[in-house]
Amino acid sequence: MLPKAQREETLSPAELQAVSAHAVKRTFPKRTIIVNEGDPADALYIIVSGRVKVFAANPEGREVVLLTQGPGEYFGEMMLDEGPRSASVMTLEPSTFLVVPKAGLREFLVQNPAFAVRLIEKLIHRVRSLTASVKSLALMDVYGRVAGLLLELAEERDSSWVIDERLTQQDIASRVGASREMVSRILKDLADGGYIAVQRDRIIVNRKLPTHW
Repeated sequence: MLPKAQREETLSPAELQAVSAHAVKRTFPKRTIIVNEGDPADALYIIVSGRVKVFAANPEGREVVLLTQGPGEYFGEMMLDEGPRSASVMTLEPSTFLVVPKAGLREFLVQNPAFAVRLIEKLIHRVRSLTASVKSLALMDVYGRVAGLLLELAEERDSSWVIDERLTQQDIASRVGASREMVSRILKDLADGGYIAVQRDRIIVNRKLPTHW
């Protein structure tokens, strides 16, 4: 089985303490839009507690989920190029953030060059991930995209690979660019074949997924 993809970088406790001097703390309820795609970018958001989804949508309301994030992770760093927000972010549960304005982030990066290097590495990783997503959408069938997402999210635990993130069939469909009905059929077939076990709050990958379906 392929190794789990690299996680988004998180801030260390020392970095969180240092950046808090430049930030204000804000709390939002579940299903609150924190930033909108296309809006002016003016702050970095560090997740203290809760979870968010980062997504893009078209005028008809169809959306593609780019990723989900949790405590210690952050979004909004692309404001450094003065461009608009490239995606929208919504809370999946009640969430608290440290909000760092642009000037405060620049000062923090100057004072913490090691974190500045990690930020560059994160952006490089994001470019590679987006390139892989484009290749997947262009060259792989729906099954291949679903299988790839399951392997990307799974963490090795004992003799199994476990996805603790709570994913609905619509969540998976949005992330792989397919219909919910198609995703439902693929998950059912994989479960019937003993490859995965779908539980209420997790998915367990029991053995290597077939390359084709």
